[in-house]
Amino acid sequence: MYDKLTESDIRKMEEEIEQRRLVERPRLLEDVKEARAHGDLSENFEYYAAKKAKNQNESRIRYLERMIRTAQVISDVSAEDEVGMNNTVTVEMLDDGSVEKYRIVTTVRGNSLEGLISNESPLGRALLGHKVGEVVHVQVNDAIGYEVRIREIENTEDDDSVELRSF
Repeated sequence: MYDKLTESDIRKMEEEIEQRRLVERPRLLEDVKEARAHGDLSENFEYYAAKKAKNQNESRIRYLERMIRTAQVISDVSAEDEVGMNNTVTVEMLDDGSVEKYRIVTTVRGNSLEGLISNESPLGRALLGHKVGEVVHVQVNDAIGYEVRIREIENTEDDDSVELRSF
């Protein structure tokens, strides 16, 4: 996997693992026991649904543990006047003059519908390290690219309300 994660991402993953182990796991095991007690398992939908939920919880725990174990930890600290992790950046699209606002986050927090773009996306990668007023070329693929001008950089603290994506 080798995802690039910040210390904050890892902390959130560890909190989710703890929640799933200490709260979700016992509740789901109890649901399986209760459904099993209802009798004939061959026609017991509640039993299969409870087993599926329990297995999904265990799978999510293993997934998060593997991500933490294989993560490449990156810093979310940047210079005051340049784009870095967890900064909110206002950019002007030079081709049509539209203005957009994005926050640079790691891949596990990325959600373009909410203005959260990954540091590994073409736009996120292009913006990192640049300053207000600079024109940045964003190369989408070998044939397509565009330019944006950085209008504003907001140094936002890491926000725990930005959720980790579930896979």
